[in-house]
Amino acid sequence: MAKILLKGNEAIAEAAIKAGCRFFFGYPITPQNQIPEYMSRRLPEVGGTFLQAESEISAINMVYGAAGAGARVMTSSSSPGISLKQEGISYIACAKLPCVIVNMVRSGPGLGGILAAQSDYFQAVKGGGHGDYRLIVYAPNSVQEAADCVMEAFEASDCYRVPAMILGDGMIGQMMEPVEFREPKKRALPEKTWAATGYDGKKPRAVINSLYIEAEQMNEVCNQLAATYRQIEQNETQYEKYMMDDADICVVAYGTTSRIAKNAINKARAEFGIKAGIIRPITVWPFPTVVIADAAQRCKAFLAAEMSMGQMVEDVRLSVNGKRPVHFIGTTGGVIPTPDMIINKLCAIKEGISHGGSV
Repeated sequence: MAKILLKGNEAIAEAAIKAGCRFFFGYPITPQNQIPEYMSRRLPEVGGTFLQAESEISAINMVYGAAGAGARVMTSSSSPGISLKQEGISYIACAKLPCVIVNMVRSGPGLGGILAAQSDYFQAVKGGGHGDYRLIVYAPNSVQEAADCVMEAFEASDCYRVPAMILGDGMIGQMMEPVEFREPKKRALPEKTWAATGYDGKKPRAVINSLYIEAEQMNEVCNQLAATYRQIEQNETQYEKYMMDDADICVVAYGTTSRIAKNAINKARAEFGIKAGIIRPITVWPFPTVVIADAAQRCKAFLAAEMSMGQMVEDVRLSVNGKRPVHFIGTTGGVIPTPDMIINKLCAIKEGISHGGSV
């Protein structure tokens, strides 16, 4: 299949349609506006439904309804818009409903700015709303991978009956790259017998619910969800390793920052003789904890690189578990880190290692 040049937002929208998404409910906010714009044109062409809701809160509850009827449904927003959706996302998670949520992160906190950032990591991977729940969270670093992750997100979401999120940023959403829409990798999915598609009197009514008054009932639901999350951790963790075979310093970065980090690693090796490699989480939840813990047996130090004031670095520290020093470099507010910034930090870490200490 031929590649075509698309913005990341457009590729995400087309990938969703090719994955069978036929319902989209959303509300405009930069830097993801091309997603609803694209969906408003394309969904009617394939017999689907696009609706611009009056608010983000309305949109996520429309997602709740469509998911409860067994439809493949998606919404998208950015940072403060995702915050408004959090209550509905928690309801959807408790009701064990599949859907896909896209967050093209902008800088913050507050209303923030429209430039790229990674400051919604906590919100995405720690359960941004109330209660004990998780999302499967994909963090693509290219337009092609964004399209691939969307297709996979729909399949994984249906498989486990949990919401899935695409965690991008303004740069991933706005950049244009060649993309090929590959055939989605289909899973052997069970029939959605739980879906509320109408009552014919021949089988029990389908009840979609996220309200459990009795303590024992709520405890049981949370235990069931926790068991599902353990399955996801075992089966769905994705990552990329680059130049790790002989690495003394392991850089951990995801999304846009991982591309910059990879360039920095190549230059650091070629010009400064620094043996650095990268572990790139493709799923930031489940996080590649075991892979990083294994690298801590060999590497002398770690560097978490993020477009935030330090969020993913906490998961890196938990994974390393005190066996090696974990350093951090971050930018925020829409400032994009440069390869030289990362190289300078790698040089300082190498200097600390050579003197038997840390920086």
